[in-house]
Amino acid sequence: MLDINFIKNNLEIVKNSMKNRSFTFDFDALLKLDDNRRSVMQETQNMQSKQNAIAKEIGMIKSAKKDGNIDDLMKQSEEIKHTLAKLEENDAKLQHEIKEILATIPNILQDAVPFGTDDTQNLQISAFGEKKSFNFDIKEHYEIGEKLGIMDFESARKISGSRFVLLRSDLAKLERALKNFMLDTHAAEFGYEEIYVPHLVNANSMFGTGQLPKFDNGYITTDGMYLIPTSEVPLTNIAADMIISEEKLPMRFTSYSQCFRSEAGAAGKDTAGMFRQHQFSKVELVSICMPEKSHDEHERMLMAAENILKKLDLHYRVCLLCSGDTGFCSSKTYDIEVWLPGQKQYREISSCSNTLDFQARRMMARYKTHDNKKGYVHTLNGSGVAIGRMIVAIIENYQNPDGTFNIPNALKPYMQNIDKITACNL
Repeated sequence: MLDINFIKNNLEIVKNSMKNRSFTFDFDALLKLDDNRRSVMQETQNMQSKQNAIAKEIGMIKSAKKDGNIDDLMKQSEEIKHTLAKLEENDAKLQHEIKEILATIPNILQDAVPFGTDDTQNLQISAFGEKKSFNFDIKEHYEIGEKLGIMDFESARKISGSRFVLLRSDLAKLERALKNFMLDTHAAEFGYEEIYVPHLVNANSMFGTGQLPKFDNGYITTDGMYLIPTSEVPLTNIAADMIISEEKLPMRFTSYSQCFRSEAGAAGKDTAGMFRQHQFSKVELVSICMPEKSHDEHERMLMAAENILKKLDLHYRVCLLCSGDTGFCSSKTYDIEVWLPGQKQYREISSCSNTLDFQARRMMARYKTHDNKKGYVHTLNGSGVAIGRMIVAIIENYQNPDGTFNIPNALKPYMQNIDKITACNL
């Protein structure tokens, strides 16, 4: 959430950032509301001063035991009391209205973010490896998975509906192997603390990380709990309502979780296969740090996510998202896009975002320095990485002419050292 004072003091910067996002908003109306609230606050202070002066005068009369009629003063005091109650009620109403409006305004963009209207204008900044060449007709992941009997869409459709899948036999084992491999790597090589998180969170947690109120597209239970769209939500909210000592920062967390999203992409897109589903698994990275450290922490997080793809020897590129493709909470986002030979295109497998203090303000996550200076922490989040999409990438990049596919060397210790996945015989 943006600070109203920051908006007032940097109005042109904020307006320009929103223009680049193609976000239209009446800032004049918002600032008028803030002016009204400040008028109410000023009137409240004036009334309180009058009330204090009357109370002092009454006290002096009583203590001096002078003859004097204090009835008029008591009447004035009672009238001011009623006025103050109305002013406080009006102030609370204006505060609530301003907060609700601020909650719908996206984060400002960093200067490095290029202008653009959609993902076609994202900027490639680096790449790793080369596209693999094949001397046979390559297939998409679901063709291979279904033929091997390890990817069962029909059973999942019967049990749950469309955009679900059952992973069977060695493919289920591969999912588990990827989870353990990613968590072990992030913990051992980058110092992320592994956390097991709740998969149900309350509305405050969803608001804190920006999923509410604007993007309420998840699954909600009858008692108002939300199935998490990503473990970013519970991980980041660890810092909610806290004042964290500077020496304890940065806090770096990683978690494996199931993720649930009711809107699994645009209608008619990615309907075949398991690339875009209502339920999917992911290893998440979250960092909570001092403001001056968030730029370096962002680059470090990107390195951690890239490291996974490098170890699996998968060709990918890193793109800096343009203004029109940058998410609501993010001030700057890198996407890692893996090459999928079956689809003949790059597809996102990780996003790493710096939200600055945008989420921290929503969840009241603050720091305290050794000299007792206080402020809002910066929060960052990234996929480290999406496991379902990694399965897609491995199947398509490691496929063989006979319809099997090989296991990347880095995963073999997690797969009882088998070399490839063949047909399920169960």
